[in-house]
Amino acid sequence: MHQQSKQANEGKDLFISVWLNMAISLFQIVGGILSNSLALLSDALHNLGDGIALLIAWLANKVSQKPSSLNKTFGYKRIEILAALFNGIALIAISIFLFSEAWQRFNNPETINSTLMLVVAAIGLIANIISVLILEKHKKDNINIKAAYLHLLGDTLSSVAVIIGGVLIYFYELYWIDPLVTVIIGLYIIKESISIIIETVDILMQSKPKDIDLAEIKNKLTKIEGIKNIHHVHIWRLSDKEIHFESHVDLSQDFKTTEASVIREKAEAILYEQFHIDHVTMQMEFNSTHIPDLLAGSKDKNH
Repeated sequence: MHQQSKQANEGKDLFISVWLNMAISLFQIVGGILSNSLALLSDALHNLGDGIALLIAWLANKVSQKPSSLNKTFGYKRIEILAALFNGIALIAISIFLFSEAWQRFNNPETINSTLMLVVAAIGLIANIISVLILEKHKKDNINIKAAYLHLLGDTLSSVAVIIGGVLIYFYELYWIDPLVTVIIGLYIIKESISIIIETVDILMQSKPKDIDLAEIKNKLTKIEGIKNIHHVHIWRLSDKEIHFESHVDLSQDFKTTEASVIREKAEAILYEQFHIDHVTMQMEFNSTHIPDLLAGSKDKNH
């Protein structure tokens, strides 16, 4: 129930951010065209792209709450990971487009209405700050929200850059500042997007969480009385929050089922309390003929 309430709050805050972002994007597009500022127009397109990304993040948040079914036994939780991956790739594509536009402006500087540019950028900055504050409290708990948050943080920083550029253009008529700001914004967006893409690909490839040491897990579990060895270990993240663990456990003697269950519960407690692993599957064995390597699988003669 607590998790459902938390997801509902995340969804509501995402929804508010979506429409706030969309509104300011349209306002900036008009302002960018009228002021002839590529930096402002690129910020507007960036905002619009982020608005679409936020919409996707919101839809993913809603879909992820659907219960599991006979067809999708894990439910729809990974839809948020796919959305985060899509958003990261989309941001890089937007940045590449902005670079090409900036190159043209470097070669052919154009006069810019810096006053209008400053006014529109300032309004955009205020709206972005509001959106960032709305999502800030959720960014550590959800990679989908984190991707959306980074979109908005990038928007905020780009608005600040546009304002600085507008001031320099207003006082010194340095029109080349406009495409320079565009490039700076694009480089920042790409840097942040790559980190999101790497994390989402790790999850989709079922990689081991970076902060978990398998050797340490083996050391902790084999200290439990009754456990001789653990092998054929798999550990992965279903989503950015759920960690799954499965293994074969070779027992030191032929315990009764009730006794083996007590050993399993001790192992599950260690995995949850010390490694934050909340989904555990263990196959209890005695006198196992499996290869006792930690990761034994495909070469395991009796698998």
